[in-house]
Amino acid sequence: MSEVREAVRSRYAGIAKQITVIPAEDQAVGCCQADGPDCGCSGSYSVEDLESIGLSESVSLGCGNPTMLVQLEAGQVVLDLGSGAGLDVLLSAKRVGPGGHAYGVDMTDEMLALANANREKADIHNATFLKGTIENVPLPDASVDVVISNCVINLAEDKGAVIKEAFRVLRPGGLFAVADMVELDPLDERLKKQLDSWAGCISGTIPIDQYRAALLDAGFTTPDFNVHATQSIPGMAGQVGSAYITAGKP
Repeated sequence: MSEVREAVRSRYAGIAKQITVIPAEDQAVGCCQADGPDCGCSGSYSVEDLESIGLSESVSLGCGNPTMLVQLEAGQVVLDLGSGAGLDVLLSAKRVGPGGHAYGVDMTDEMLALANANREKADIHNATFLKGTIENVPLPDASVDVVISNCVINLAEDKGAVIKEAFRVLRPGGLFAVADMVELDPLDERLKKQLDSWAGCISGTIPIDQYRAALLDAGFTTPDFNVHATQSIPGMAGQVGSAYITAGKP
């Protein structure tokens, strides 16, 4: 396991231990919230949606709400890359109904245990949490309709490999719809070398142009980026932003 991947795994194993099945409303251990100002997650989930699965928004470790980006339909299959405590998977499972299915893939045993506990608490039967990496998803080619992710792709060393894997598992006509952190102004090179900052969703960010190029190279069409929150780095050069990113598979 690379140093970056181990830093990410260790961080999120620790976070999982801080979160109970129904966390306290004042917990704030998310990807962005743990390291500085909120970068776009808070308030993005409706009270009704959260109540429907018996969770609070503080269980989200993301930088937005990717489930807002697509109108899921009954019977569809959804995959969440880096599913963490399972919030977006469980919301998706409710929306696609018993004829559909929602999968989450995560490499952290502690997060998988938490997600499965949350699934049992929510009494949702059409959701499955798989152990794996987002560069090597344990699902067949062309097996899902929608790929979502919430502030996770920036954590990967090889974003291009992750995006190609998303393209592989999508069916023709499928949708890539994620919330992720992007680099808006070049980050200080010292920061880029800090593993804790990488695991905190800062150092691993890439510019939008590079992200768009990776999507097009994988075969996606019409990539779209909507930056909805920004965050400067105290004491260092650079700025990152939380973006909603969509693209289609022909």
